[in-house]
This record gives sequence, structure tokens and C-alpha cells, in this order.
Amino acid sequence: MGCLAFALLLTLLTIVPARAQQLPQTITLDSVLQRISKNNPMLQQYDYRAKAMDAYAEGAKSWMAPMVGGGVFMIPYPGAEVMNESDKGSFMISAEQSIPNPAKQRAKQKYMQSKAGIEQASKEVQYNDLRAQAKTAYYNWVVLEKQLDVLKDNERIMEFMLKVARIRYPYSQGKLGSIYKAEARLHEVQNMQDMVTAQIAQQNTQLNMLMDLPQNTNYKIDTTIAVTLPAVPQGTVDSTYLASARSDIRQLDRTIESMQLGVEMEKKERLPEFSLRFDHMYPRDNMMPQQYTAMGMISIPIAPWSSKMYKANTKAMNLEIQAMQRERKAMLNEAEGMAKSMALELGSLHHHLENYTTKIIPALKKNYDVTMLAYEQNNAQLPEVIDAWEALNMAQMEYLRNLQQLYQMTVNYEKEIER
Repeated sequence: MGCLAFALLLTLLTIVPARAQQLPQTITLDSVLQRISKNNPMLQQYDYRAKAMDAYAEGAKSWMAPMVGGGVFMIPYPGAEVMNESDKGSFMISAEQSIPNPAKQRAKQKYMQSKAGIEQASKEVQYNDLRAQAKTAYYNWVVLEKQLDVLKDNERIMEFMLKVARIRYPYSQGKLGSIYKAEARLHEVQNMQDMVTAQIAQQNTQLNMLMDLPQNTNYKIDTTIAVTLPAVPQGTVDSTYLASARSDIRQLDRTIESMQLGVEMEKKERLPEFSLRFDHMYPRDNMMPQQYTAMGMISIPIAPWSSKMYKANTKAMNLEIQAMQRERKAMLNEAEGMAKSMALELGSLHHHLENYTTKIIPALKKNYDVTMLAYEQNNAQLPEVIDAWEALNMAQMEYLRNLQQLYQMTVNYEKEIER
């Protein structure tokens, strides 16, 4: 028995810490964004692609492999009459090496390195999108938690009203229909709680996916950020700011720079390349001396029939650069107009929510308190209390829906200006 008790104790000691580690912990929005930046596979792919481009750049200065061969040199055809032993020809071995132009190699290396910069800029574009998704899910969760708090308060209120109504009914101080109406409202509130709980689980799943966590990972979030409204954007956002802030503009800039380096690389095609060749002959006639040939070759790319290709490629690439520059200008104009429009809409919605918190909800709360007090003093009927409660409840839920809209607009605005 002693051994059995000791084994059970060890089992409990190992289970309790494990369960303690699984308790939900509060995770802030900054922590969520840091985990996404570090762990999301969609972002990691760009790191590997950038490393791949760097690896390509390292091989840009390599030479072509040398070529070696062997054969015969000036051997008579079978059946041909050989007048002299020296006419029997020779056996030959050959070696050839192409020597690339260093200027071409440097241009290619710079071009491949610029491709790595494009991948890094693409990573920033993807992170901006993932960051907006994470903020949306996190803010939705915050608002849903607030909705759940309101619904739990409503449940307690309806349970209290239903309890009072059932106590008064036997004394003919209430109507049976009012009790059924209160019961229906109570069940509606409970159903809404179930819906909100399911939506919270969806936001949890979305954040787990973005952070590359197991789908069954549960935690709490910091709901205090919903206490204060998001700040209204101050000032105007001009194209100069957007050109330095937006990742898609930076990506386009890196692409234009890469295309310009590609033009320079293409221009280097007019430079010559070199090759060396060495042949060694072993004569079949022992009286003949061994012989060799050594040759140096140089290409002539400026020949009219060969220069057409790199000239046409250079012209085409320059036209593509001009198209990208026009695209960049159009993107900046659209982003500037969108940011200003969003800022105005955010200011209007911010003022709308302030009216709810300072005027509408306090007034409806006072109306409910007065009606509830009258009901407790038997000076009001239950339907009046339910109507007052429904008006307050609708205002509270409408406020939270507008708060969710405000957060979504804030996320879209921050995504637009990359802040």
C-alpha cells in the first residue's frame, strides 16, 4: 500500500504542474504581432527566397568549366596513299577555357543582389496584411468580450425581474404574460451568449493560425484597450510620407532599382569576352617533332547582327521602368486620397461613439433605473421595465457594434498608411 500511495503522489505531482502550464495566459496585441513576425510561415518563405538570391549572387562571378578533349589531327583517310611517314598525322589533346568579362560579372552580381531586396520588401507587404488581420481578430475579440459582459449583466437583470414577477404573481400584482415575456427575453440573452462565445473561439483560432500555434491553444487577451477609444488621426498624410511608409511602394522602388540594374547588365553585353585554347599533337611518325597550337579568342558583340538583341532588351526594360514609375505615382495618389477619406470618416465615427458614452447610454440607464425603482415600489408594470431594459440593451449593443466598426476602420487606416 505504501508503494501504491507513493506512486499516486508522484503522478499527482507531475499532473498538477502540467495543468498549471495549460492555464490561459493574457497575451497582448504587441506579443501577437511579434509572434507573427517571428513564426508565421508565410513570412519565413521570403527570408529563404532572399537567401536564395544572395546565393545566386555569390555564383555570379564564377567562370565556365574548362573543356578538354582528344582526337586525331590530319590523319589520312583509309585507303589513301601515304608518300611520306610525316603525312600520317598526329594524335591531339586539347584544352579550352572561356574567360568572362569582369564588368559583366559585377553587373550580374549587383542585379542578383537587388532581387534579394525585392524579396525583403515583399515580406514587409505580406506582414502589413497579416498585421491587419491580427489586429482585426484581436479587436473583434475585445469587443466580443465586452458584449459577453453586457449579456451576462442582462442575464442577471432578467433573472432578477423574472424572480420578482414570479413572487408577485400569486398576489395578483403581475400578469402571467409578462412572466412568459421575461422568460423569452432571458432565453434570447442566453442564446446570444452562446453565439458570442462561438465567435470568440473563431477569433482565437484565427490568431493561432497567424501565430503558427496549435489550434487548441487557449489564452486570454488584454481587454483594457477597449476602455479608451482609438485616437483620431491628426494632421494630413501626404505622398512624401506614404512613399517612405508604405511597404508596397518600397517594394515597387526595389523592383525599379532592380530593373535599372538589369538595364546596366544588359548594356554590358556589348563588352567582349575572351577564351584561350591549347592543342598538343603527338605525331605518328617518331621522326617528327611534337607540336602545339595556342590561340586566344575575343568576341565582337558590337557586330550589327549580334547587337540587335541587347539593344532591343535595353529599350524594352527602360519602357517597363517608365510604366512602373507611372504605377508608383498612381498608387501614391490613390493612397493619399484614401487616407484622407478614412481620417474624416474616423473622426465622424469617433464623435458618434462619444455621444453614446456621454449622452445616449447614460440617459437610457437613468430611465431604466427609474423604471426599475418604480417597479420595485409597485408603481410600474414588468413590461415597462422590460421596455426600458431593451432600450438600454439595444443602445449598449449598438455602441459595441459601432466600436467594432471604429476599430476595423482604424486597422484599415493603419494598414493604408503603414503605421
